[in-house]
Amino acid sequence: MTTTTINYIDTPEKLTRLCEQISQQPWIALDTEFLREKTYYPVFCLLQIATPDWVACVDPLVLKDLTPLFEAIYNPAIIKVFHACRQDLEIFYQIVGKVPEPIFDTQIAAPLLGIQENPGYAMLVSTFLNINLSKAHTRTDWSTRPLSAEQLEYAADDVIYLCQIYEIMRDKLMALGRFDWLIEDFKLLNNAELYQIPPEKAWLKVKGKNKLTGRQLSIVQAVTQWREQTAQKEDKPRSWLLRDEMLLELAKLQPTTPTELAAVRGMNEKTVQRYGKVISQLISEAKQRPPLTADDKVVSAKKTQQQEAILDVLTAIVRIRAEENSLNPIILAPRKELEKLLQDDPECQLLSGWRHTMAGRELQGLLLGEYALTLQDGTVNTTKI
Repeated sequence: MTTTTINYIDTPEKLTRLCEQISQQPWIALDTEFLREKTYYPVFCLLQIATPDWVACVDPLVLKDLTPLFEAIYNPAIIKVFHACRQDLEIFYQIVGKVPEPIFDTQIAAPLLGIQENPGYAMLVSTFLNINLSKAHTRTDWSTRPLSAEQLEYAADDVIYLCQIYEIMRDKLMALGRFDWLIEDFKLLNNAELYQIPPEKAWLKVKGKNKLTGRQLSIVQAVTQWREQTAQKEDKPRSWLLRDEMLLELAKLQPTTPTELAAVRGMNEKTVQRYGKVISQLISEAKQRPPLTADDKVVSAKKTQQQEAILDVLTAIVRIRAEENSLNPIILAPRKELEKLLQDDPECQLLSGWRHTMAGRELQGLLLGEYALTLQDGTVNTTKI
């Protein structure tokens, strides 16, 4: 628990002073508290900001105009430090229409220091600071007011410790010459589709779709697009309209009337009453047209002996490069990522960022025949042809 004085920002005057403080910093640590159990869009409840010298909690439910704050935060001369920032940046994107730059995300940076992929914040606090975070307010309703002193302390700890972790990670990365390796990874966070899914592409997120037939997939595509549009319009969670499991069930059973829809096991009665006509009509129309094509590739579960041999060669190079950089090979490139590379999957982690710098470029060269594998004095090498 922090002993630092927490500046609770709930008036325009306090906000003005905070913006002046922010403008003088080379970097700031940020975190948000939000709720989205009952909405499609996250409800922004609290913004925590800290430097090594001060910490503030901004109340967006009280302050009506946060424009000066976002102008200060979006200053490109100030590094914005987050941990696992995707959901935080979604809030910034919805309010401002773009994400702030530059970003440093401690979760993304951690593997470059030999820490497991996607570590939780509590794990980093424990690893770097030997502190066990309290879980007392994990399920807090951050929309209630007033917030207690304990709630504010709990929220403030997230950025106070983040400051300390950032300084440690920054210094270690710089000592290893790896700090700049992360620039491309952080720039990927600017992609608008991370924070706003086009309804026509929502079906790509449905798990289990790859097992469906063409006609079944057409149904999933149509109903998922309707679900996304309706959830956005009514600001409701997608699952309140239809769960993913139900989407797959409807694709298989293909009910084309509200009566048939109501007979589907697990179908919510209120959903049928309100949306039954439109859902059944969508299913009827989708049955008559071919499915959309997707850019994503499905990695075959069974590979040829030649493919397995190639993967073994790629794995050997990964092990060597990982050892050279004091990393666990699984952190650099697990076999599933090598399979994606072999299948030319555009979502392969080895195609961008520090993994591309460390091994991906070399592995691509091998696959394209631009590099040759050689053995010399008991050492495995790659040589450009």
